[in-house]
Amino acid sequence: MSATPYFFLGVLLVLCWASMGDAEYVKYKDPKQPVGARINDLMSRMTLAEKIGQMTQIERNVASAQVMKDYFIGSALSGGGSVPAPQASARDWIDMINELQKGAMSTRLGIPMLYAIDAVHGNNNVYNATIFPHNIGLGATRDPDLVKRIGTATALEVRATGIPYAFAPCIAVCRDPRWGRCYESYSEDHRIVQAMTEIIPGLQGDLPVNHSKGTPYVAGRNKVAACAKHFVGDGGTNKGLDENNTIIDHQGLFSIHMPAYYNSINKGVSTIMVSYSSWNGVKMHANRDLITGFLKNTLHFKGLVISDWEGIDRITSPPGANYTYSVQAGVNAGIDMVMIPTNYVKFIKDLTTLVNDKIVSMSRIDDAVSRILHLKFSVGLFDYPYADLSFADQLGRKEHRELAREAVRKSLVLLKNGKSSEKKILPLSKKAGTILVAGSHADNLGYQCGGWTIEWQGSSGRITAGTTILDAIKSTVDPATNVVYSENPDAGFLKSHNISHAIIVIGETPYTEIAGDSMNLTIPEPGPSTIQTVCASVKCVVILISGRPVVMEPYVPSIDALVAAWLPGSEGQGVADVLFGDYGFTGTLPRTWFKSVDQLPMNVGDKHYDPLFPFGFGLVTEPGRA
Repeated sequence: MSATPYFFLGVLLVLCWASMGDAEYVKYKDPKQPVGARINDLMSRMTLAEKIGQMTQIERNVASAQVMKDYFIGSALSGGGSVPAPQASARDWIDMINELQKGAMSTRLGIPMLYAIDAVHGNNNVYNATIFPHNIGLGATRDPDLVKRIGTATALEVRATGIPYAFAPCIAVCRDPRWGRCYESYSEDHRIVQAMTEIIPGLQGDLPVNHSKGTPYVAGRNKVAACAKHFVGDGGTNKGLDENNTIIDHQGLFSIHMPAYYNSINKGVSTIMVSYSSWNGVKMHANRDLITGFLKNTLHFKGLVISDWEGIDRITSPPGANYTYSVQAGVNAGIDMVMIPTNYVKFIKDLTTLVNDKIVSMSRIDDAVSRILHLKFSVGLFDYPYADLSFADQLGRKEHRELAREAVRKSLVLLKNGKSSEKKILPLSKKAGTILVAGSHADNLGYQCGGWTIEWQGSSGRITAGTTILDAIKSTVDPATNVVYSENPDAGFLKSHNISHAIIVIGETPYTEIAGDSMNLTIPEPGPSTIQTVCASVKCVVILISGRPVVMEPYVPSIDALVAAWLPGSEGQGVADVLFGDYGFTGTLPRTWFKSVDQLPMNVGDKHYDPLFPFGFGLVTEPGRA
């Protein structure tokens, strides 16, 4: 009898040890298990609050370790210009991200958070990163392999700052240059945009053989999840107005704006971002037929569908007029992760109520969360949640700057070379008495890079590390050549210098999104005045820095040579490489160049097609002639 209590105590101890053994093994934490099994195991343990937290993406300026923990936040992001500190180093970024990750990892289930950034032409928010030409310039290269290599370099520079997810590429087909995001589009021709989706395997890695179609894929810790955006029709809005209505029939939408999504999905793109715009009056963020019906069910896209910044708020007019309805419409349309980015408490509260009231189904929540977890597994977050400095030396590295310089060279489009075919002016001689460099954009790195650079709207001056076009000219010409610089010289200045020829660098000032919408597409002063003053006195080469074709017809007769340099980014040396004949001009127009804005919209193939320079135009020069 006296042994009985000991017997039961022994049984109890065995049971305790057995349960402790169970606690030590958690399937979703086992990297040897298949991803599907890990996701199922984790989801079986999650509460509604934990699931809705995963669907929530917040801006870093409202995030903290405590917020990540208390609300089970699934993702954080840097909006344009949102940085841990001015001129923050790779270590500063990594420390900030790891601090937020500590909060996520301290939750009951320890689900790591996913950090995201707009790396649309390099890791462009980050000081000292390589800034590549904007997409319109890459479209002018017609070189998908170059774009893939840029994707590879960008992935390394994004990982340098500890970030596994980039909101790129923009695969809009811009059909009207009045649109403030036209430079984010590779071309007016969907075939060029389709070819340039080759950036996706650059960012994410090449798909393995027998990879399941439609499933996201990220090859390793030196790669990032990519995001094809903005689904769908963002480049076709009425009059090019940002976030506006794309008025087009089914065949037009599917033949012009949709094809690049097929290529992106075939290349394993991890995520797709929904457009602010509408299609025939229906907001894309509420378009269940296209998001769930077509993208998920017909195309079998198994990746993550993410909203744009406050995208669900804008389902109503004015934005936020009925936020609960916006949450309902956006989530039920098929959006998996919602870029809040600040009002997360209300989003979580409203979505919780909608689920409890059975207005949003639990199956819809589970679809969203399984996609989010799949992405986190694919980028390796469960096995390596914390960032480290192993890629820090990739930020702005010399090889990436050389690649950007190559991209600049190949993106330049020569529109005019001499006032007659017998009087070609390019390439210029490196041995000249005095070269005048003029214009507001000649020595302005911020203007050269455009929007989405350091700041959301871009900025002016030496905003990051790089080479201005003036710097490049000075380092290219013969040491005996005198280079004089005057931003806006007057007639007196021109008379007082014995100028061999002038290089004028002018164009648009930086902008993005709505701030870039323009109904007149004119170059701001003093650009036109500089052309008129200088070209009246000396032979002049005009280098145009712009995100799109702009009004040039009135000035072309007075110009000796005209170069469309787009928004070349941080490596201005690429301009001088071609200008002085070390390389030839090879770029061709990715867009039609109009004579007058009254012709817009005007794209190749239109009945009323009467351009100043047609789509695909570009004069060539042979290298070495100088």
